[in-house]
Amino acid sequence: MTAARRCTDLSSLSPPPAFLSRLSSAASRLLQTRQYGSRKEGDGGGLRNARSSSGSRPGFIDRSSWRCFDSRAVGIPPGAIPVNCWSVLQMLKRKGFEAYLVGGCVRDLLLKRAPKDFDVITTASLRQIKKLVFKRCFIIGTRFPICQVHMRGSTFEVSSFSTNPTQVKGSKDLNCSEESDGDDQGDILRWKNSLKRDFTINSLFFNPFNNRVYDYVNGVMDLRKNKVCTVIPAHVSFKVDSARILRGLRVAARLGFQFSSETSTAIRDLSPSIINIDKSRLMMEMRYMLSHGAAESSIRLLSKYGLLDILLPFQAAYLSDQMKGRSSDRDLMLMKLLANLDKFFSADWPCHSSLWLGLLAFHTALVNSPQDAQVIKAFAALMHFGTWDSAVEFLKQDVGAPAIFVPEALGPSQAKLDDNLMKQISQLASLVNSSADTFTSLDTLKQSLARYSKASQFSGVVFVSAKERSRVLGIFKGLDSDLTSYVETGGMHGIDYRLLDYGDTREVRFVLGKVISGRITACIHR
Repeated sequence: MTAARRCTDLSSLSPPPAFLSRLSSAASRLLQTRQYGSRKEGDGGGLRNARSSSGSRPGFIDRSSWRCFDSRAVGIPPGAIPVNCWSVLQMLKRKGFEAYLVGGCVRDLLLKRAPKDFDVITTASLRQIKKLVFKRCFIIGTRFPICQVHMRGSTFEVSSFSTNPTQVKGSKDLNCSEESDGDDQGDILRWKNSLKRDFTINSLFFNPFNNRVYDYVNGVMDLRKNKVCTVIPAHVSFKVDSARILRGLRVAARLGFQFSSETSTAIRDLSPSIINIDKSRLMMEMRYMLSHGAAESSIRLLSKYGLLDILLPFQAAYLSDQMKGRSSDRDLMLMKLLANLDKFFSADWPCHSSLWLGLLAFHTALVNSPQDAQVIKAFAALMHFGTWDSAVEFLKQDVGAPAIFVPEALGPSQAKLDDNLMKQISQLASLVNSSADTFTSLDTLKQSLARYSKASQFSGVVFVSAKERSRVLGIFKGLDSDLTSYVETGGMHGIDYRLLDYGDTREVRFVLGKVISGRITACIHR
């Protein structure tokens, strides 16, 4: 007899968010269930808290945290899944394989957020995916291989239940033998895969063909509690894959969630381990953090856990110095700039990394060589409007006093709209270009850090490629020469997000000017 999963029962919890308020009645109406025991609630996820006295037996499978509920009960309509993603799922199904959405996209659908991407997992092996279904796909990755499927301009990552990532020392006790008589083998397959994942809220499976969401590690519970918890013990999880530390920070920053105490402690203890992550992977994680509308909160979390000292040591030293005698960082120029940046972007409308790299280079230049506030405003206006005459016209009409930040800006403003102002703007552009070297040159980074006598000893990691640096320099090209002949596309047109995501230099320059000037509307115009 096949064992049923336990019905989601939310009646004993505190008042839920809107997306879960309908679960209790809908789950009991739609699912036939049987309880396997009481769940011990605590700070973390299902595997850690499900180890009761009976659960200590070798091979024991604790089913008390297993849940299944109807996706329609929480308002996930079929239209929430992009057409191209549906095509990937249907092609796998037509070949006789099961296919699910998995991970962060399921989490975001439950939270009524737009997913950054849609990941698929299937019962087909990677070899079968490539040989039988998507013959032009690419198998990428070594430790955690997946198939990268391109479908009419969209890219999807398709993983297999049969893939077994390399285990590390200390995690062998997490393997459970299959004491699964009477269990649905689909449940066992999904449950075992969920134990390999990073965080409970990322371990949800969604089968859109039968409208079922599967939860085996209390992921929905942790969503309710706004908690980021590892599936397995946090120290072991981060030793399996230290990049999980950065992914956890990214998720917490984007959702505004808190870490469980165990997860938080493990991040502090193991943060130096990210030095061993490949530089291209570090760049990818930083791009996810800073390009998708959560740059301010990401930098704040990186600073809190000491990771900013490793990844962006100059910004870490700046924040440490400026926070002396302060209770909040919100009035610091760096955080204001990042907050302005976030107003434009979201998970599904990101920017190219050259935009936030250019913003950091600009700010570094001001910290090292403070400028007149009028020069800063004129610099931003020139990038935004594209010509000197347009920038001057804007400055004449803008009678408001520019914001003064210490140490970045000198005030009150004494600069006039004359040739000397053009010279000062060109000098600032040259300083910004030099500051871009802090991303790729250890010597330049050391020189910039010399101003901070108590700066933390940095790790020696520079993860930005020479190609990315060249893109940043391209943003400010022409600003360090004769500005009377400087002509670039600008003005008051809307943002072309596709060009911006691609890294089009003119579009990046246009938006960077808006970010620096702070003249951003509350709404994102697309």
